[in-house]
Amino acid sequence: MTDDELSLLVSTGLQTFLTSGRISTPLTSMDLLLALISFRPSTSASGLTMPRLTDLPRVEKVLEALSSGWDHGSILLSHEGGELHITDVHLGSSRVLEAINPRKRKRAPIDEDADSAAGNNPDEISSSNGENDSFISMNTPLGSLCRDLKEVYAILQKSTAKGRLLAERFRSVNGGFEPICTYITKVDCAKSRSEADPANPNPPFCNLLHFRPLIRPHTDPSLGHCSYLNTCYSEPTYSQSPSITPFPPGTGARVSLPSGLGAGGRGKEKAPCRYLHFEIDWDEKDGPLAPIDSWRTQRSKKPFKIELGMGPDGRNMQVLPPQWINCDLRRFDYSVLGKFHVIMADPPWDIHMSLPYGTMTDDEMRAMPIPALQDEGLLFLWVTGRAMEVGRECLRVWGYTRVDEVVWVKTNQLQRVIRTGRTGHWLNHTKEHMLVGVKTRTDAAGNLTFPSWANRGLDTDVIVSEVRETSRKPDEVYGLIERMCPGGRKIEIFGRKHNTRPGWLTLGNQLGQDQIYEEDLAARIKARYPERFVTVSGQAMITR
Repeated sequence: MTDDELSLLVSTGLQTFLTSGRISTPLTSMDLLLALISFRPSTSASGLTMPRLTDLPRVEKVLEALSSGWDHGSILLSHEGGELHITDVHLGSSRVLEAINPRKRKRAPIDEDADSAAGNNPDEISSSNGENDSFISMNTPLGSLCRDLKEVYAILQKSTAKGRLLAERFRSVNGGFEPICTYITKVDCAKSRSEADPANPNPPFCNLLHFRPLIRPHTDPSLGHCSYLNTCYSEPTYSQSPSITPFPPGTGARVSLPSGLGAGGRGKEKAPCRYLHFEIDWDEKDGPLAPIDSWRTQRSKKPFKIELGMGPDGRNMQVLPPQWINCDLRRFDYSVLGKFHVIMADPPWDIHMSLPYGTMTDDEMRAMPIPALQDEGLLFLWVTGRAMEVGRECLRVWGYTRVDEVVWVKTNQLQRVIRTGRTGHWLNHTKEHMLVGVKTRTDAAGNLTFPSWANRGLDTDVIVSEVRETSRKPDEVYGLIERMCPGGRKIEIFGRKHNTRPGWLTLGNQLGQDQIYEEDLAARIKARYPERFVTVSGQAMITR
């Protein structure tokens, strides 16, 4: 795509997005680029190829050019924290705007006292805002504000030095992302582009990600897409899930899967799924794919010289390999574990539905010895359905105050919102909630005190991520928690083998042989449970 084509696409996209209400200011240049990637113009820009994420510097260059002169209106930009922000946009002919509110060379009178109180140089204010006063005074969100409120608004849009340092420290270095074509297959994509441009009967498909249908002997394409796609129990790929424990090699046993829970009520032991399933349609000529596990290869940054965002351990932070203990969580002695800064739990709530795993009653959940694991810290509790109310009650019983809530919006393999009907009595649930609680501790005045080491304001409260096998939560939640609390001791309760991660101790009843790297923890477990076989730093410890 040439620079002129990209400029046309940005200009057309801005007009379309703002008039349709798809976007609103303020927004970042990355927000605009993501909107442009999925944009399908019906105007003279319809024949253009869509940009990629790597085109962000070019898009910002186009925005800079348009801010100095745009035939369709005016754009106000600002640079904050290394990002380009579109502060305000006013649509309309630039000539009309100039005639209504012409730019003057003479600076307007300034309230010297107000400027002095704000600590700003009047000349700096004039130079930064003067060129855009012509359209800010028009009927826009900023246009209805007085001068002082405009300055307050500009200050509020600026991040603090601490916020910028924290954002830079935890910035994703290899955040690969491959947008998916809304037409799914290359054939349908090319067909839609041909209909949009009759002059080009054989247009190429777009450069977004596509899928190809898996047509097997038992597949009936007329039935449409399987509701579960790659999470269908009938799919061979499902048996490769790390959550399903394989049989010992050489036994010749089949993988055991839940029955009666697949698409159309079919399980793997009963009948294969006849609905359409998909796999990624990628050829070498399509270009490189973003690595699925690119988050694992993030470059580690040197810590700041000041104690900023480094967690409870500061510069002495040490991340141990994954640890886990296989146990009955209802009867295990939690006192041997010690204290933790972070607790995450995904309990098997009794949500009054048929589930492929055992559940715990409300009374059993209230009796969980969670308070023994923490004197100060954070608790992240997954809830859904009726457990949303029970979970809040458990927080109070355990001695926590709910301070926030994270919502996981579930998407399927094709990045559509799921509508499987596996949960929900009245509506199909397409989301789950994670309650965020802080250990209730108050100061002398009775005010709630928060951990001084917690990094606040880094992430949003919404995660949009693809569902996988039953009960498996998105990996993004671990990044959110580890940014909020770098280092420190972390424990996950009701975990499975796929939940084990460096820096975390996982408790569950499907984890296999224990693995412990903390020698003092291993010693306490060994003293309390002499018959247990424990692996410590690669050395087996057992007491007979």
